[in-house]
Amino acid sequence: MTTGSENLDRLCINTVRMLAVDAIEKARSGHPGMPMGAAPMAYALWTRHLRHNPGDPLWPNRDRFVLSAGHGSMLLYALLHLTGYDLPLEELQRFRQWGSRTPGHPEHGLTPGVETTTGPLGQGLANAVGMAMAERHLAARFNRPGFPVVDHRTYVLAGDGDLMEGVCHEAASLAGHLQLGKLICLYDDNRISIEGSTDLTFTEDRGARFRSYGWQVLQVEDGNDVEAISAALREAEADHARPSLIMVRTQIGFGSPGKAGKASAHGEPLGADEVRATKLNLGWPLEPAFFIPEQALQHFRTALERGRQWQAAWEALWLDYQRTYPELAAEWNQWWQGQLPQGWDADIPAFAPDAGGLATRVASGTVLNALAGRIPYLVGGAADLEPSTKTGIRGGGDFSAHDPGGRNIHFGVREHAMGAILNGMALHGGLLPFGATFLVFSNYMLPPVRLAALMGLHVIYVFTHDSIGLGEDGPTHQPVEQLASLRAIPGLTVLRPADANETAEAWRVAVQSWGPVALVLTRQNVPVLDRTHYAPASGVARGAYVLKDPAGATPAAILLATGSEVHVALEAAQGLEADGIPTRVVSMPSWELFERQSEEYRRAVLPPGITRRVAIEAGSPLGWHRYVGPHGTVVGMEDFGASAPAAGAAGRGGSR
Repeated sequence: MTTGSENLDRLCINTVRMLAVDAIEKARSGHPGMPMGAAPMAYALWTRHLRHNPGDPLWPNRDRFVLSAGHGSMLLYALLHLTGYDLPLEELQRFRQWGSRTPGHPEHGLTPGVETTTGPLGQGLANAVGMAMAERHLAARFNRPGFPVVDHRTYVLAGDGDLMEGVCHEAASLAGHLQLGKLICLYDDNRISIEGSTDLTFTEDRGARFRSYGWQVLQVEDGNDVEAISAALREAEADHARPSLIMVRTQIGFGSPGKAGKASAHGEPLGADEVRATKLNLGWPLEPAFFIPEQALQHFRTALERGRQWQAAWEALWLDYQRTYPELAAEWNQWWQGQLPQGWDADIPAFAPDAGGLATRVASGTVLNALAGRIPYLVGGAADLEPSTKTGIRGGGDFSAHDPGGRNIHFGVREHAMGAILNGMALHGGLLPFGATFLVFSNYMLPPVRLAALMGLHVIYVFTHDSIGLGEDGPTHQPVEQLASLRAIPGLTVLRPADANETAEAWRVAVQSWGPVALVLTRQNVPVLDRTHYAPASGVARGAYVLKDPAGATPAAILLATGSEVHVALEAAQGLEADGIPTRVVSMPSWELFERQSEEYRRAVLPPGITRRVAIEAGSPLGWHRYVGPHGTVVGMEDFGASAPAAGAAGRGGSR
């Protein structure tokens, strides 16, 4: 015998299902299967466990919800509308249409309540690991006895595809190692992928896998059993020492007589006849489309009052905290707003001229520590390469299960997860994260770098060992195409400084950036230029600048270069001038910054009338022709490198 509450639960769950079905049918595009199957677990979470305030989606102490299976976006949009976020029904009716706030996959910054952009599978789960790490770090920094001002959970809804992706393995392994007890993943275990049953490819014991990572693993055999799901969530929330995976056995496309449990339910509309059959099967009105029962809406909208009460209680606690710990409260506000402290750049060194030189990775380590001493919310680490990338914060401590206040994060050999975790930390708020690896391994983390650019996240990447100049490690470690790949990402600012002082200025740019920044640095020593003879390194902020002009003559040729090749350009300019060709040398550390300058400035640096131009860079020449023009040429890498000593190389770079 069913109770009134059970009937209400079923009504609310079917409301979510049918909003998704109707939106996808109207758009003639989308993924109905996952919302139909996972609606009960999402309902249980959102109405009984998730602490959020639809009236203020940015309340700092809210629980975070990540839909890692981003193709099920209509599940999230339905929940957002029903619980009272600023997402009108008209937006659900415009699903996947131009200019709507309900795109095919959730986009952070576009739709209120969407915590991160998801769709590339596995990224959301790894983002959630970063969010949970940020919560732990901020709690260690700011919480005091009786004042848990940072105290929230991160929930994820993931599917089979998420768990198949390699980034999920990497991130889940690290999450277990770090004992992120406030991370809880609901696993939509429907065992169907686009090609059919997951028996085709995915037969390992997923529960055993996560247990081996150090996770608590719980199982719910009936994906429609709201009480069992809620009980599992309570058990997960009670375990503070382990992240939790709740394996919920569901049926994709639940309720559809013709498509439930089939791969055809995954990524295509049900079709008019099947929509009708599904509504009849679930006892749902055939008309109108987008029907929302008043009783269901009232129940969902209680989230508004609960959210107001939760936030009001937190704000009262925060007021007491401000009175009790005014200095910490001021620091919190600064961290949360991303405000740079007064004098944040006061310790950035000016490097003395040195013909013997300094590797820009080494200069970067010096600058990073100067900044870290002034910007306490600057945190990060490397993919098991800190001794080589020089990205350790001296005295910062190591982030660990037992010391989450540490500022040095050891990601292990996990570039892909590192990139996605950095995104999660930036999305959480309150921190400026950075991560480091060799430039050649940026390939392993391009998906999260792309998503950081798409979301406009303030993340800093430190990519060292930037050319064939690393020598003996050979072509497996000598980057050729990576600079071109990074420059092709819209919204990513790439800087390849020529010497130690340009490196300092590059960090200055990175810290003040509005989006992600990649710093590309040498392993080998390069001369520190004498700025009494050359233009100031502050020109880095404009992307390109005239480093040297011929004395007493109008330039007849221009040499453009980045990084270590700027010094090659300077030597070449001397030779050209000895042959009677007055030559300008342009240091061009950042194409992106240069393109943001006025046309007047760009024409002043690269006068259209000077057509004899040569670009020099130890990488793919792709893209340089826009600057050298039809009469210029590019000296770059058309092939991979080789394993041999490199002239000028110094130090033991470390390799894999």
